[in-house]
Amino acid sequence: MITPNFLKKGDTIGIVAPARKISSIELKPAADKLKKWGLNVVFAKNINKSFHQFAGNDEVRLAGFQSLLDDDNVQAIIAGRGGYGTIRIIEKLNFDKFVKNPKWIIGYSDITVLHSYIHEKFGIETMHAVMPVNFPFNGDDSESILSLKKAIFGESLKYHFDPDEKNREGSATGQLVGGNLSVLYSMRGTSFDLNTDGKILFIEDLDEYLYHIDRMIMNFKIGGKFDKIKGLIVGALSDMNDNLVPYGKDAYEIVADAVKDFNFPVCFNFPAGHIDPNEAMIFGRKIKMSVTDKGTKISFE
Repeated sequence: MITPNFLKKGDTIGIVAPARKISSIELKPAADKLKKWGLNVVFAKNINKSFHQFAGNDEVRLAGFQSLLDDDNVQAIIAGRGGYGTIRIIEKLNFDKFVKNPKWIIGYSDITVLHSYIHEKFGIETMHAVMPVNFPFNGDDSESILSLKKAIFGESLKYHFDPDEKNREGSATGQLVGGNLSVLYSMRGTSFDLNTDGKILFIEDLDEYLYHIDRMIMNFKIGGKFDKIKGLIVGALSDMNDNLVPYGKDAYEIVADAVKDFNFPVCFNFPAGHIDPNEAMIFGRKIKMSVTDKGTKISFE
């Protein structure tokens, strides 16, 4: 895998809006914070644009993202927010200059499209981390924000968190891949469907019906996504919905049941996803995971 250069003071980070609309006012806390870290901040041209729920129509969002991809003065790109829409422009983006001069692509949720596409097509590491929409207006530093800072400046990433009764103990080493379960599911059958063989898979999701979670996890199971993975990291499965007739399991139980016949280590409640803290992770980077009765340790090489 290719690792983009980590940032240093004086570098420039671009804020892009490839999906749902967002305003420069909403982005001001993040822009102020990034500047406080010594970075220059530029905005994609479609920030403040609106087309129904999107940050401009497909062509406008495409042009905004493309300008930052092609700008040699921009060393990293962070999505202002997720939502839905990145998949509508992904195949029209031209990554020629990006491949010659890789830069960090940062975000989560709908940005899973970019993580998967860049991993499968180009073998370049990307960063799953908090986005500017999550920066508070009071300027406080959350654990998520501090984790992002460590990641983009190249500091070591190591996490240790409490055990979970659904964990399966064991250890594994492999490339970390994954992202939002619904988005990964939506890319099944495409040319950038994520190859999980020999890798450690991370999943998270938000605001889904429990039977939708089961449908997606069963698709992964039947489709062989779990057959050759080294380990599974389950992040936050937040704000799930049920039907009037209860499904009978929560989201974590659905996942645990689906992978019970495999023998790879599994850790639940990794602090990442649509929660705070949303700890930064580098996709494509080799990690070590150790799951014991004392808790889970994950370290990035």
